[in-house]
Amino acid sequence: MSFELVGKAKIWARMIKLEHSVFALPFAYMGGFWSAQGWPGWRVFIFLSIAMVAVRSFAMTFNRIVDIDYDRENKRTSNRPLVTGEITVKDAYVFLAVCAGIFVVSCAFLNTLCFYLSFLALVWSAFYSFTKRFTSLCHFYLGSVLGLSPIAGWIAYEPVFALTPFLLFLGVMFWVAGFDILYASQDVSFDEEKKLFSLPSRFGLDTAFALSGFCHINTILFFGIAGVTANAGWPFYLAWFIVSVVLIVEHRLISPKNLQRINVSFFTLNGLVAVILLLGVLVDVAIR
Repeated sequence: MSFELVGKAKIWARMIKLEHSVFALPFAYMGGFWSAQGWPGWRVFIFLSIAMVAVRSFAMTFNRIVDIDYDRENKRTSNRPLVTGEITVKDAYVFLAVCAGIFVVSCAFLNTLCFYLSFLALVWSAFYSFTKRFTSLCHFYLGSVLGLSPIAGWIAYEPVFALTPFLLFLGVMFWVAGFDILYASQDVSFDEEKKLFSLPSRFGLDTAFALSGFCHINTILFFGIAGVTANAGWPFYLAWFIVSVVLIVEHRLISPKNLQRINVSFFTLNGLVAVILLLGVLVDVAIR
């Protein structure tokens, strides 16, 4: 029985790509630690963590449900659990509802503002799944969904809006848009056939790669300015410099004519971006 449960858990983790939590969760922690100028307390840390995992699981499950017909026809995605039947659509809807409930309750345990905004956050994250059907700005919309992470972390500790988390929002938005454009380069032919609006399929790989580079230049700028507004010290700027180098390396690894290392670029390097910046913030607030 235990082996069966473990196997089932692995299937669910594969469906929602649990490992991709490394993209958003560190930025939520950054917002929380910078808002508190130190340790935000166990209540904030625990319920912020639960809320972030829950809303991300909600968004991924909703996306899998909405895109099931496309995933079935796309060779790259045809092995996803909802397509293969390892997870039924009915079970996915139940999981979706549970994640939404956990997210709202977790936000309620944080503060009133988080609770009120939780419903908007669910709608905002779900709507992304439809954007590729009508706009090439879908990559930026996805970026805006993950960009809410540092704002969520900030208001989880102090329920007021401020400049620093908004600058982090812009940095994350451009960062995600940049690597999502690169990732979408794998599906150019499929997107063209299905008339889906990704930047690579609408404007070609050369233009898409140039726009991705532009996005990551903006990422570097906004992360740096966020550090200035947060009165960050040298540990953050060291992390910021390393992240800048990582983003440059990402664009050296792949090109419109060579997509072989796209997965290394997408997951490994971009996972480092979030973790390195978080470490910079943690060391910075620790030595103040």
